[in-house]
Amino acid sequence: MRGANVTVAVIDSEIDLRHPDLQGVPVERFDATGAPSRPHTHGTGMAGAIAARTRLLGVAPGIRLLAVRAFSESDKSAEATTAQVMKGLDWAIAKNPRIINMSFAGPRDLMTERLLEAASKKGIVLIAAAGNAGPKSPPLYPAADPNVIAVSATDNDDKPFIQANRGKHIAVAAPGVDVLVPSPEGAYQLTTGTSVAAAHVSGVAALLIEARPSLTPADVRGILTRTAKPLGPGKDVQVGAGLIDPIRSLAGIVPAATSQIAPPPLRPGVMPAMPLR
Repeated sequence: MRGANVTVAVIDSEIDLRHPDLQGVPVERFDATGAPSRPHTHGTGMAGAIAARTRLLGVAPGIRLLAVRAFSESDKSAEATTAQVMKGLDWAIAKNPRIINMSFAGPRDLMTERLLEAASKKGIVLIAAAGNAGPKSPPLYPAADPNVIAVSATDNDDKPFIQANRGKHIAVAAPGVDVLVPSPEGAYQLTTGTSVAAAHVSGVAALLIEARPSLTPADVRGILTRTAKPLGPGKDVQVGAGLIDPIRSLAGIVPAATSQIAPPPLRPGVMPAMPLR
């Protein structure tokens, strides 16, 4: 399983599509900012966590990528207005991808909620980072939207990432501490946060959809949560149903005799939101 023939939209900062690990990925680009751009660490890292295919191996290196630039880059960060995010979302939804990855977090916006609801009704799986504002932060969006799969992060010992947001809306967690991902100009970086955890979940969702294209957003959420590894008693405000288990998730929908499932490298890339978090 490589996510073949599955289209994933990544709404982020500028992705360095000339990076050796992203060359050859089928891609369509859109710029919602109208500002001069340059490849950025966050967008490049998130795309790589999903689709890297050379020195690193992303979770779903066979996907088709919609690279949506909604965040304007500065030296150390990237920020977006609500209008830019909505413009990027609107374009992506019109392209009818199977998955939209949103590795960012910010305040609630009613107009954005309407777009997310429309996307979900079209059968698009929506995945977002819970945010890195800490345990005392209120719920951040789009992760807290009921149509979105909210993703938290764990460290190398499968412990919750201490800076991750918490709440009953958290669906699952994925590796998100010191993850190796591509960086602009052919470089690599270690990244930490719920952003890269969300990218990992988007990759696993792509594998599931490749295996069974008829899956709905509710199906994908159900499989991810049902097969997650519990990290505590019951559903947890830190990690939801627990740590995603790609092999177990796929095993339930792919006949054993025909599946050739290599464990996705869920230790590969983070992003700020409004600004990227």
